[in-house]
Amino acid sequence: MSLKNEQYERIFREYDRKQFHSRHLLQDRQEEVYRQIPALKELDAEIASSAVKAVKLSLSGDEKALAKLRRENLELSETKQQLLMAHGYPMDYLTPVYECPDCKDTGYINDSTWQDEDHLLLSKNKCHCFKQAIVDILYQQSNIRNALEKENFSTFSFDYYDKVVVDDSTGQTAYEHMGDVVANCQSFIQSFDTSFENILFYGSAGTGKTFLSNCIAKELIESGHTVIYLTAFELFDILEKHKFNKTNDYSIEEQFQGIMDCELLIIDDLGTELNNSFITTQLYVCINERLLNQRSTIISTNFTLEDLRDQYSERIFSRIISHYKLLKIFGKDIRIAKKFNPM
Repeated sequence: MSLKNEQYERIFREYDRKQFHSRHLLQDRQEEVYRQIPALKELDAEIASSAVKAVKLSLSGDEKALAKLRRENLELSETKQQLLMAHGYPMDYLTPVYECPDCKDTGYINDSTWQDEDHLLLSKNKCHCFKQAIVDILYQQSNIRNALEKENFSTFSFDYYDKVVVDDSTGQTAYEHMGDVVANCQSFIQSFDTSFENILFYGSAGTGKTFLSNCIAKELIESGHTVIYLTAFELFDILEKHKFNKTNDYSIEEQFQGIMDCELLIIDDLGTELNNSFITTQLYVCINERLLNQRSTIISTNFTLEDLRDQYSERIFSRIISHYKLLKIFGKDIRIAKKFNPM
């Protein structure tokens, strides 16, 4: 997927902002620590001087002296950590803090490949955070970022699920059943790189289907996977524009390819769209193509399984029943409960 120049510039400006913030934070911490521990400033100066000496020794080829200097430098670094901890600071307090430690907020990761035994070539690859930034722009998903900060496993609560009434179809209370559902979600995340799975969340409105989709999305994005979140309406709007792209808008083609190729596609609220034969055909193409390419998909719907079978074709229903983990979610409408009884 590619972007227009101004879209890339927007991403680069964001990385500039992140780097500036990181440098500013480190500078503030350094000034604070130097005020509290004056000896640390002298120690840092000694470490910097030692680094210059190491470069000179490396160029001169004096490996023995270089090895000795490296040992001394290591001792200086350990002394620095001990000083920090003795004054109540974490030992990594003066280590740069990055939003993405993998690329150090540059957007790129250097991959090293040997050309021959004497020369090392460095190639730059887009970091997973850069790839997700592209996805966010193409699908205007900046709003989902805010949702993920509020809806994730750390904010998930079982308190909204009933512990008394037993559901006839599962033989469990909503509370017990949700424990199994969450365990399945966490298993999906943990095995994402080693096994191909899909999930169908189904059940009545307001029971936590979208919330759990967001929980999974946040974990996978943070572990370096590309995730596209679309409501059913948004998905079919893109698929329709791609099918009838009379203007040859390249961005529509990019969006379509992203839907087919991303590591996880989340289709939220399936069934809220105005269904017709075109929608049914496009849904089948999307589901089937991703199954063939072993790209995971999460679908959430308020429909029952019977509704899905009746609303869409037997081919779609068969694909879902055969290749998706079916996770029914039931209980009271949590959105209403939160409104009148916030926790």
